[in-house]
Amino acid sequence: MIMPDLRKALERFGKQNGEVFQAFQNLHSQVIADGVLDTKTKKLMMVAVAAAIRCEPCLRLHVRDALEMGMTREEIVEACNVAILMGGGPSMAYTALHVMDELDKK
Repeated sequence: MIMPDLRKALERFGKQNGEVFQAFQNLHSQVIADGVLDTKTKKLMMVAVAAAIRCEPCLRLHVRDALEMGMTREEIVEACNVAILMGGGPSMAYTALHVMDELDKK
């Protein structure tokens, strides 16, 4: 239920604050593109960072994207293990609650 709400909220925000929203979208596209690190590695980093900073909408979005990109449950969970190492108990709680929930939907 968070994802449809997030998408609607972002649409509203984009209409209200188009230049900033578009600038962020452009930044996202540039950062996620293949470079020295490939897009897959960057997406796993996004999953780990989202878990570490405890951003539920970000975490759900990036887990879904990772699955759509063909990543395995094991790869996603291993990325979350890095977040748990760096973020401790709160990151473990977010992984258990939100990552596993998204993985179990597939």
